Amino acid sequence: MNTPSYLRRLSKAINARDDELRPALFGFLLFLCLFAGYFMLRPIRESMGIAAGVENLQWLFTLTFLVMLVAVPLFAWLSSRVPRLRFIDWVYGFFGINLLVFVELFQFVPDSTWLARAFYVWISVYNLFVVSVAWSLMADVFDSEQAKRLFAFIAAGASVGGLLGPALSTVLIGSVGASGLMLLAALLLGITLVLKQALMRWRQVGGAGRPGSVPTENPRRPLPGNPFSGITAVLRSPYLLGIAGFVVLLATVTTFLYFEQARLVAEQFPDRDSQVRVFGIIDFVVQAGALVSQLFITGRIAQKLGVRVLLAVVPVLMCAGFVGLALAPGFALLATLMVVRRIGEYAFVRPGREMLFAPLDAESKYKAKNFIDTVVYRGGDAVSAWAKSLLDMLGQGAGLVALIGAGCALVWAYLGWHLGLRVDHQQKQLSIADAAQI
Repeated sequence: MNTPSYLRRLSKAINARDDELRPALFGFLLFLCLFAGYFMLRPIRESMGIAAGVENLQWLFTLTFLVMLVAVPLFAWLSSRVPRLRFIDWVYGFFGINLLVFVELFQFVPDSTWLARAFYVWISVYNLFVVSVAWSLMADVFDSEQAKRLFAFIAAGASVGGLLGPALSTVLIGSVGASGLMLLAALLLGITLVLKQALMRWRQVGGAGRPGSVPTENPRRPLPGNPFSGITAVLRSPYLLGIAGFVVLLATVTTFLYFEQARLVAEQFPDRDSQVRVFGIIDFVVQAGALVSQLFITGRIAQKLGVRVLLAVVPVLMCAGFVGLALAPGFALLATLMVVRRIGEYAFVRPGREMLFAPLDAESKYKAKNFIDTVVYRGGDAVSAWAKSLLDMLGQGAGLVALIGAGCALVWAYLGWHLGLRVDHQQKQLSIADAAQI
């Protein structure tokens, strides 16, 4: 059956082949629903954090990390007993039920400080888990070559959801309240399960590219290993340890910039309305810039220049930016650096990071990846936050922080280049093998 011309044009626009258009759109919509639901809930989380006491936020971050330490082995235990085909159903179903429970609890005790703290920690865990599992699914469904072409477009769904979610929250909060937004987020989570089923069906009928390009583990069987096999897999593999180090450095650079942004915004814009306006402008520019980059730039860079460029270009820019901050600190430069970092993370670093998992086995894609995305990421957050606080207590000023940030960004770029180089080399070998068979 001939493909209609408008679908061929759409496939070309998103860098997909004709038979990949439908699954690429399913992946795009899955992330749109996931992030629209999360970004509707994020303003509720921020208000809960204030209700729980601003002075307690660092402890909420620490508690989130401790919850991760408990949740990850449970996550791995479940994956060892539930067929991979149904694993996401269990995880998303669990979080959906949690949302419904919070709806009821907030009806009975809407002003409870402890409930506010519990919701803040829960949604911080929820965000990392559902996003990590969604990317595990994409790495499972698409092979390395497809990931290079399609992951940027799929990630654009997250940017659209990031724009749509706050708009829905602003429009609906007055009529449906926080509980109504939680119900809508649970509904969107349910829609992602329908899209996930469609993606796995496409994978099962051989839609994932060349024979042998995707590991052949049966998705109807549970993953091998014990509750701690994801952790041990990371510790045994230099490649996975490299990804873990990449994530820690990403979290460190992000935290340093976040703290400096908070300090400079407080100094430059003392009233809350001005602060909200500034953050709102930054968020809009970031989401719009990331969306344009994901749709038209990222996939083509990955194909022409390789994953190594996706993973190294943003850290190099951050290194230069930190040096600039050390020499001439100011809000304008910091704001520009924050916008570049966030656009770069959404458009280049995150899709590139997920491409690193596409050639791996299912256990690495789900268990090891989840450990890195949750425990390692939050651990990097916590350690770098306390390190930044210690530097501030020593009174060395923003210059020292910027220089340390530049050093971290330089190591981050080095790791990103070498991790991406391995994937690019593997993809080149597959292409040579394909050409030899023709």
